[in-house]
Amino acid sequence: MTTTSAGKRSGTRRITFLVALAVFAQESTWNFYESQVPPLLREHLTSAAVVGLLMGMDNLLGIFIQPWIGAQSDRTRTPWGRRMPYLIVGMPIAAVLFALIPHTATSLPLLIGLMFSYALVANTFKPIAEALVPDFIAPERRSRANAAVKTATSITTIVAALISLLLVDDHPKIAFAIPALIMLISIGVLTLTVKDRCSPAYLSLPAKSAESHVDPAAPRVRDSFIDIIKDRDRSRLLLLTAIFLFGGAWASSRSLITPYGMETLQLSRGDAGSLALPSGIAFIVAAYPAAVFAERFGRLRVMAVGMATFAAAMLLGTTVQNPVGTIVALCVAAAGGACFLVNGVVVLWNLAPSAQVFAAYGGLYTASWSAGGFLGPALVGGMVDVTGWSLMLVDIAVVATLSIVVVTRISKFRRHAGPNAAR
Repeated sequence: MTTTSAGKRSGTRRITFLVALAVFAQESTWNFYESQVPPLLREHLTSAAVVGLLMGMDNLLGIFIQPWIGAQSDRTRTPWGRRMPYLIVGMPIAAVLFALIPHTATSLPLLIGLMFSYALVANTFKPIAEALVPDFIAPERRSRANAAVKTATSITTIVAALISLLLVDDHPKIAFAIPALIMLISIGVLTLTVKDRCSPAYLSLPAKSAESHVDPAAPRVRDSFIDIIKDRDRSRLLLLTAIFLFGGAWASSRSLITPYGMETLQLSRGDAGSLALPSGIAFIVAAYPAAVFAERFGRLRVMAVGMATFAAAMLLGTTVQNPVGTIVALCVAAAGGACFLVNGVVVLWNLAPSAQVFAAYGGLYTASWSAGGFLGPALVGGMVDVTGWSLMLVDIAVVATLSIVVVTRISKFRRHAGPNAAR
């Protein structure tokens, strides 16, 4: 191995770790938010559909904010690069807002207002950190890098479950403060270590655009979306549709699992909030193999198999309706979901026409995921209002099955999408 190759691999591992740290910091709050804010809402509301709708509010904001902020990041030119300014400003503000959530729990209007404020700020930097992956890492290595990033996300599921188990019942305010503190520490490390102005993608930008604070020639998110809509190759549009559908299924399995455990399995709030703990470990175990299998057998094929596994796991959890059966089902579902989460955004990045739109495409991915996250819990919550909590996992399986149908249709357009997308 040459010195240059060893240096490149070391640099790839370093930036992968730092991006994973940034995502870990963000998702530490988001996972705990999805686990423990629903019980706060249920102290004031009885309808599962309304709770699901309010829990999807952050995703509704993300639909509009994330593509726009991603495109703004692509157009930004500063001495600190085009990603870090958004993280340095947004993450500390979001951490403070998140820590204040339990202090407003006694008032529904105040609680909803703080939820809105936190979601508004957190959405402004959510797609930014992940855009560092294609900025620094070559297309053929992005699945493995993204596997590390998603592993960090899964670790936050474990962290959220442990905090729920150990602190929520007795010390809810301290429990919310811990993820906020993690975010503050992480942004401190990132500020000192990440120089995204030195990334290959940033250095590849036209010289004039790199010298100005805003590149007026960089494509806007509107232009990127119109290009996807008009393209005769429907791969990108179908992929965004699949992201939307599977995002709805995944979000429902996360944001509604605590009330499901309380209503169906008769668990306490803390015990129900910890049901997802083992599934975080399952995701970690499955993430890297999902990337390796995708490189060998094709990303879309591995995604479809993983989504089918997720749907089957939901049905399994309904047939064995006890805490152990639910935990096993969530573990199998997490392993299947890893196949989608690790590879979905990579396929979209590899379909991007240039490095100038990496964050915009990441924003479109997260907007589609957020749209599913907004409508999915509300839809499943409405189905629960009709069928009862005992069939919630079946309702989620129905939504996941629709996403599988869409992904299988993308293969018809592979020949137009290019070799990287096909992989």
